[in-house]
Amino acid sequence: MIDFAWLILVAGGLISGMISGLLGIGGGILTIPLMVTLGYTPVQAIATSSLFIVITAISGTVQNWLMGYFDWKKIIYLGIPAFLTTGIGVYFANRIPPHIILFTFGIILLANIYLIDLRKQLAAVEVENTETLLFNPVVSRIGTGGSAGVLAGLFGLGGGTIMVPMQMLLLKEEIKVAIQTSLGVIVITALVACIGHTLKGNILFIPGIILACGGILGAQISTRTLPKLPDSTVSLVLRIFLGMLSIYIFWEAWINYKIIGL
Repeated sequence: MIDFAWLILVAGGLISGMISGLLGIGGGILTIPLMVTLGYTPVQAIATSSLFIVITAISGTVQNWLMGYFDWKKIIYLGIPAFLTTGIGVYFANRIPPHIILFTFGIILLANIYLIDLRKQLAAVEVENTETLLFNPVVSRIGTGGSAGVLAGLFGLGGGTIMVPMQMLLLKEEIKVAIQTSLGVIVITALVACIGHTLKGNILFIPGIILACGGILGAQISTRTLPKLPDSTVSLVLRIFLGMLSIYIFWEAWINYKIIGL
C-alpha cells in the first residue's frame, strides 16, 4: 500500500459510510473508483468494496435497530427477492459491454429523480382527493427487491439507488423509512457478493478493514442524524446525489466507449 494510502482509505470510508446511512446507498460508488485511483485493479476494488459495504451496512442497521427504526418483515420481504436475483445481474454483467451497462445505469439514476418527485405529486393528490393510489404490495415488494438484486449483481453496488425511490412510489413508504429499510436489505445483497468474491480470492482484507473503520464511524454519524432531518431536506440531498452520480456514470460510459473504439 502506498504511503498515506491508508489515510485516504479511512477518509473515503468515512464519507461513504455517511452517505450510506443518510441515503440508504451502499457506498461502493465512491469506494470503488477511490481504490482504482490508488492502484488496485477493478476486480479487487469491487470485491473489497463489497466487504466494506457489508460491515458499514451492518453498523448502520444495528444503530437503526437500537433507535427503534428497524422492521424485520420489510427487510426480509425485500431481501429475499434481492437475494434470488443478484445472480441474474452477475450473469449479464459478464455479457454486456461496460459502456452500455454504465449508460443504462445513468438513465436509471435520472429516472429515480423523477420517481421521487412523482411520489410527492401522488401524495398531494391522495391528500386532496382523500384517496389512496394502491399498488399490489406483494408484486411491489418482489419488483423492488428483485430490481435491487439485479443492480447489485450488475453494477457491484448495494442496490439502494433504486430501492429507496421504488419503496416510496410503490410501497408508499416515507423517505426515512425507505432509507432505513434499504440499508438493511443492502446487508443481504452485499453479503452474497462478498461471499462470492471471498471464494474467488478477490478481496483484499486489510484495505477493506481500513475502509470499514471509516465507514463504521460515518454510518453511526449519519444514522443518528437522519431522524432529526426534515423529509424535504433528505429528499433534496438524495436527488442532488443521484444527479451528480448520473453525470459521473455517463462520463465513465463515454470513457469506456472510447476505449472500445480504440
